[in-house]
Order: sequence, then structure tokens, then C-alpha cells
Amino acid sequence: MQHRTVADLMTHDVVRARPDTPFKEIVELLADNDITAVPVVDELDHPLGVVSEADLLRKCSAQGDPASRTPVPHLEAWERARAEGAKAKELMSAPAVCARPEWTVVEAARLMALRNVKRLPVVDEADRLKGIISRGDLLRIFLRRDDAIRDEIVRDVLQRTLSLAPSDVTVEVSEGQVTLRGSVEASSLIPIIERLCHNVDGVVSVSAHIGYRFDASRTD
Repeated sequence: MQHRTVADLMTHDVVRARPDTPFKEIVELLADNDITAVPVVDELDHPLGVVSEADLLRKCSAQGDPASRTPVPHLEAWERARAEGAKAKELMSAPAVCARPEWTVVEAARLMALRNVKRLPVVDEADRLKGIISRGDLLRIFLRRDDAIRDEIVRDVLQRTLSLAPSDVTVEVSEGQVTLRGSVEASSLIPIIERLCHNVDGVVSVSAHIGYRFDASRTD
């Protein structure tokens, strides 16, 4: 059982900006390529930061508008500096928070949550840009076919990892929701089966209806 990697899901053909790329050109890059952010790289293709729509919108929201029905947002000093920026190096969020191609989707998702970012430039051992992965890319694991999920649970979880016979536990998968039925030797095995099934990419939920022949919690 193995999680999909960043390399499996990332976008390989990455639109880039340079530190001196002007504001308007960045807006055009986003619009022309239907993307919401662009990494900023140096001459060696090392990511320096990321400019997103949110970074660019600070300039719009900070503009004066006497007829506005909404209050002017409060901006910290660093936010005002970004709003006044005219080039990528002045607008970008830096330093760039990056991932590696060999990372699992779990590692990438945890880093996004920890650093509160929506995308990660992906770099090689020399820190050169090789791709980019977004929240939407990570969510693609939930587009896996039900039969592919079922096959992985039966083959990798039940048979290969736990050495269970096909007749011990049956598996049904519908819209990523897994239903397990059957009987195993010890009650202690049931939560292990559930946990391992939850760890399969694409699984939304697990419902276990599994009996047991021996209660491992009893000491008498």
C-alpha cells in the first residue's frame, strides 16, 4: 500500500515569473494560462516566492473610492508595501514554501495546512523548479475509481499486509465509501483493518461490519 506522490499529481509545465516581471504582465500570465498564482524564480530556476491573485488584489482593495459602500481594509505595513509593489519581487509571498517530487500527498497536504498556503512549487535536489502542486491537485485522489480503491484494499491491505483470506472480509466501495463485512479471528484486528483502509488514497469513509471469534480484550 503506497500513497500517490507529488510527482504523480503535480503540474509539470509551470508558468514562471522573474523578480522584475511587471504587475500587469503577471496579471496577463494568470489570465492567459487560467491559473491563480505563479512562482517567481531566479536565473537558476530556484523559486524565490509566489505571486497569487490575493497578492495582486491588495493593490485593488487599497485604492481610494469615495463612493464605496465597504470600509477600506486595514493593512499591516508589509501588506501596504505589497499593495504598492510594481514588480514580482515586491509583490510575492516569500520565501517560497516548496515540496519534493517524492513526497506523498499526505506530506504535501500537511505542509499546506501548516503553512496556510494553497500551492507548493516542487523542486529537485538542486532546488530547481520542476512542477507545482495545488490543493485541487491533491483532491484528485478522490476521483479514483471505486474498483481501483477496492482492488487496492483487497490486495494490499487484506491479503498482502494482514494475510487474510478473500472469504474473511468482503469489500464494497461506492463513491469512495468503503463497507467491510465478514469475520476475523481476533477483535483487536478490526480497528487495524479500519485504519489501514482509511489510509488508502481516495477513501472517503469506512464502515466495518466485522465479527470476531476471539475477544482480545479479555484476560480470563
